[in-house]
Amino acid sequence: MVQPWHPLRHTALADPTGFGWLLGDHDGLSRLAALFSFAACSRHTIVHIPLRDGVAMDGGYEQSLKVCGGRVDLVLVHHSLGLRPTAWPDLRRRLGRGGPLTVRTDERRTALDAAAWNRQCEHTRTREWLYPVTHARTLFLTGSRGPFAAASTAFEYAAGWGPRQAGAVHGRHVLASGITGQLLPDTDQRRPEIEISFKAHPPYTNFRRPGS
Repeated sequence: MVQPWHPLRHTALADPTGFGWLLGDHDGLSRLAALFSFAACSRHTIVHIPLRDGVAMDGGYEQSLKVCGGRVDLVLVHHSLGLRPTAWPDLRRRLGRGGPLTVRTDERRTALDAAAWNRQCEHTRTREWLYPVTHARTLFLTGSRGPFAAASTAFEYAAGWGPRQAGAVHGRHVLASGITGQLLPDTDQRRPEIEISFKAHPPYTNFRRPGS
C-alpha cells in the first residue's frame, strides 16, 4: 500500500454520490496526476490518498464541499486485487506509519496509455472503466491501466492550465478538467461525476502564474 508521505493539505474531494467536486492547488493536482500514473502501472499496489482532514477552504468553499456530499478520502486499486470496500475500515485501522519510499512514474508511457484508451473508447465498446464506490467516507476507484492513465492526464492538465486563468490570482476556483469520462457509463442522471477545479491557497499575494 502506498500513501503520500506529505498530506495534500490544500486539496479536497466531495463524495460523488452527491456531486464529486475535487478542489486543489497546483501541488495537490500535480501529485494526484503522479499517483494516478503510478496506480496505472502498479497492479499490485493499493494507493490510499487521505483527503478528509486537509486545511479548511476559505471563501465559502468548505460549505460548498459539504453541500456536494462532504469530504472523502480516495483509494485507487486495480480490479485484479479484488479489494472489497466493506473490508477497507478494518484494513485502514491496521495501517501503521510506514516508511519512506520513492516511486517512479513514466509520463511518456502514461500519455501513450491514455491516448490508446481514449481511441478505444471512441471506436469500441470497452469494458475498461473506473468503477466508483463510496464506503466509510472513502471513494474507491477500481479499474485498470487505461482509465487510470487517462485520469492522470486530466489531473496533469488541470495542474498546468488552472493556475493560468485570471480568477486564480484572487483565490477563486477555476473549473479545469474532470474524470467523469473515465467512470463507468450510466444513463441515470444521478450518476457519479467528478469535476476538477484549481484553487490557489492563501495568501494570494504569494501566488504567481506559471511563467510570471
